[in-house]
Amino acid sequence: ADDGREALLATDRFGTWSICYAERDGHLHFSDRADTVPGIARQVAPQAVFEYLFFHMIPAPTTIFDGIARLPHGHLLKWQGGKAALRRWWNPQFDEHGAPDLEQSKARFLQIIEDGVRREVDGTSVGCFLSGGTDSSTVTGMLCKVLGEPARAYSIGFDASGYDEMEYARIAARRFGADHREYYVTPADLVDGIPKVATYYDQPFGNSSALPGWICANRAREDGVERILAGDGGDELFGGNSRYAKQRVFGWYDGVPGLLRRGLLEPALALPGMDRIPVTRKGQSYVEQARVPMPDRIHMYNMLVRLGMDTVFEPDFLARVDTGRPNVEQREVWKATNARSHINLMLNYDWKYTLADNDLPKVIGTTQLAGVEVAFPLLSDELTDFSTTLPPEWKLKRLTLRWFFKEALRGFLPDEIIAKKKHGFGLPFGVWACQHAGLKALAVDALGSFRNRGIVRPAFIDELLAVHLPAYPGYYGEMVWILMMMEFWMREHVDGV
Repeated sequence: ADDGREALLATDRFGTWSICYAERDGHLHFSDRADTVPGIARQVAPQAVFEYLFFHMIPAPTTIFDGIARLPHGHLLKWQGGKAALRRWWNPQFDEHGAPDLEQSKARFLQIIEDGVRREVDGTSVGCFLSGGTDSSTVTGMLCKVLGEPARAYSIGFDASGYDEMEYARIAARRFGADHREYYVTPADLVDGIPKVATYYDQPFGNSSALPGWICANRAREDGVERILAGDGGDELFGGNSRYAKQRVFGWYDGVPGLLRRGLLEPALALPGMDRIPVTRKGQSYVEQARVPMPDRIHMYNMLVRLGMDTVFEPDFLARVDTGRPNVEQREVWKATNARSHINLMLNYDWKYTLADNDLPKVIGTTQLAGVEVAFPLLSDELTDFSTTLPPEWKLKRLTLRWFFKEALRGFLPDEIIAKKKHGFGLPFGVWACQHAGLKALAVDALGSFRNRGIVRPAFIDELLAVHLPAYPGYYGEMVWILMMMEFWMREHVDGV
């Protein structure tokens, strides 16, 4: 659009379908991908690189390219007279003082979910993801009910201790009589899939569960499924992430009188030798985290923060970025809501950083790559609005996660699913990278190239591969993963290899 024309760009509530844009010389250029915005030279922005390595994705409005922005979720952009005006058209309003009837709320909740699933069954061949968690099991059960026949449900497993939850997917499939399709991912699948998935996205993307999601979607496409239903949203609407309970525990520290905290507890824990006693060492860690306000506390254990920026990054790169910007932006999001309860503040935060910027792009990208449509029945406008009317204590009851969600589905979902801990399509990449020669070679090759890009210190990469990864594969495997995924992306989109 030029300065003589008008345009209106808008994203939905969760930014499910992205819009990227750039203003240049009185013209507005836009596309659904950052790498296809026309008429704009694509120059990688150092700040975006830093934010990718901090978050493992790049939060909107930033994109990897200098001068190209991504329209944030629930926003619109009006182009008129050669100028862009950006505003937020949707900001959720939480009713934290209502007193809804519990039984009526349960019935309404179940009906909204059933209606949401029914809308996605429109004559196309439909299937669903089934991880074995409460969200995917709920969608699977509702799809079987709506179809009146076994729905095709797709599950991924891993032959690695602590990563496989196929047992729960089978329990859910048996309960609803689903046509259950299982696939066990191998290290060889990762060797084949990593470059494909890394380069498909329009910017670096480091969520490792994208790989099993892509494999799962591929199996569905091979079976003739045209649309697959995902369970994303239940945790973030109804309080299901484990950190919600963890942060509530830290919040209790605020209730301790300041005189007692500063005059007795903190000095006692700071006495010499206290860090050698396991119980007091935990107490020190608790106090250390509890004293940091939200949302800064969320990233206290961010790997870059714990390792130290100077340890990880090249000095010249650090000089070109603002390492404090992620915290500034997160504080703005934290404050931009009418919510006052701790749980709703965290949910509103996650609607941006977990859903709009991370989980939804992950699922959309991998299903597009597989050639399958995707729908999110748990993120309908009706269910979202309903969730904002529930009392905060129905979402997090003391330390019980998503209390209302589970109570409403009790009797519909198997008890084992309701009682299980959250898992998802977690990936044992670090463990396998230490055991499988082909996967290790892929990672070493990628990081060997990345060490020459002037971003991360070569010495850090050498120590990461030789010392940290073998000693703590589950923890440091995540750092290897995000560096590797960025290197493959840069080879394709920057180097043209």
